[in-house]
Amino acid sequence: MRLRGRSTCVRRNSAARNWVRLLCALWLPVLLAPLPAGADQNLHAVHTVFVDSFGGGNSAEAMRRRVVDRLKSDGVRVVDKADAADATLHGKAVIWATGTISNSIRSNNSRQQIYQGYLSVELADASNRTLWSYLATPGRFRTASIVDDLADQIVVRLQAKIKDGVAGGVVAASVPAGTGVGVHVALHGGGSTFPAPIYIRWFETFQQTAGGFPISYDAIGSEAGVDGLRDGKLDFAASDIREMEGPQPDALYFPTVVGGVVPIYNLPDVGHTLNMTPQVLADIYAGTIRKWSDQHIREANGGARLPDAEIAVVHRSDGSGTTYAWTSYLALASPAWKSKVGEGAHVEWPVGTAAEGNEGVVETVAKTPNSIGYVELTYAIQHRLNYAAVRNPAGRFIKADLASLSAAASKVHSKGGDFRVSLLDSPDKDAYPISSFTWILAPKTGDAQKRAALAGFLRWMLSAGQKQCSSLGYVPLPRDVVAAELQTVDSLK
Repeated sequence: MRLRGRSTCVRRNSAARNWVRLLCALWLPVLLAPLPAGADQNLHAVHTVFVDSFGGGNSAEAMRRRVVDRLKSDGVRVVDKADAADATLHGKAVIWATGTISNSIRSNNSRQQIYQGYLSVELADASNRTLWSYLATPGRFRTASIVDDLADQIVVRLQAKIKDGVAGGVVAASVPAGTGVGVHVALHGGGSTFPAPIYIRWFETFQQTAGGFPISYDAIGSEAGVDGLRDGKLDFAASDIREMEGPQPDALYFPTVVGGVVPIYNLPDVGHTLNMTPQVLADIYAGTIRKWSDQHIREANGGARLPDAEIAVVHRSDGSGTTYAWTSYLALASPAWKSKVGEGAHVEWPVGTAAEGNEGVVETVAKTPNSIGYVELTYAIQHRLNYAAVRNPAGRFIKADLASLSAAASKVHSKGGDFRVSLLDSPDKDAYPISSFTWILAPKTGDAQKRAALAGFLRWMLSAGQKQCSSLGYVPLPRDVVAAELQTVDSLK
């Protein structure tokens, strides 16, 4: 199956592909004059900007106007035509109703609609090189309307990046010349569904860059991807599993982005975002807590309309890095879970219905009332599903978003060149506790031309590619991790 007539191939992941197609329209010539490829791009050179449409509907237009007004008030000159601007800001705004909440504890006759949504934007130069991106989701304790909340987040983040002076927060670089990549080289990888949306985007963009080439990808699960690399069926694998049992391929692990595994649920009239403690999540998946009205859920969710209904538990059926992160977290939370079920890409689930891939879990939860599941954050957002805030080690209930995932990765360092580092239960008070790196596995031996080609892609991914992460709900790698990885990439030559 070809994507947009190009050579990027993603199987069993059509919704992720559609999500990327939706957001691939977010191209923005930057707030500066074009600079040579590979040069740092300084955002202090902002003079004029054109803010393009954020999509159809009144809410999208209201967000666009809010962004325009805020930029003007902050001293940015906003113009009415793209060809009159040094820069164009494109975005996609989506808002949907999730239920209602009563305005009175005495009566159900007066109820207020509850909304969720997102505003995804990118910033790119006149050559369509992405310089910065962001995905704003509703602030948990917002006082403004959702329209103003999302728009204001974008302006605040953009202005902070302009103040920093360098877009993207990573080294700006293009694919170096002389990588040994021939015009007929193509790579075939496979594995994790966790990062599939950003990988699709990367492979499409990379093929169009100078020095780029076709890369196909099978979203078949982490375990199958690692097996395929070990058996010589794939040129690289993608995995979210730090440690696997059984024979392993002779490969280097390269972190690519930071993501989060979130508990999604189908309770349309619950009233507000649920809070979940680690122990409650473990007990739900162990079958100890069976009803949404259980007192342990109620204790963390005062005022929520929790039904007296059985919890329909959904889990993965395939060998999954998302499952690895989820079960590893439950094992940290619950000694009983650790001893009876354990952690891994596969476990013997005490209860629940199995579904294949992140995509299968979201589809099952979406059609099953009173259900709960676990998926990577991007899948929850793209399917417009509610997901819970989880209590972190600092005692705070934190909802996954770019800020809380970034906090989880902020103090991470590689250990002697080994990048298989856990982000679970970060001690940072603002961190989301079920955060994770995802890795590309690059073979140490084999076809020299293909290894050189993969090294070329990895260099691009660690520079220009990092700037595309945030519009899709992933967090770019910390700078020191990027620097260390760039040194390691040279060993693939």
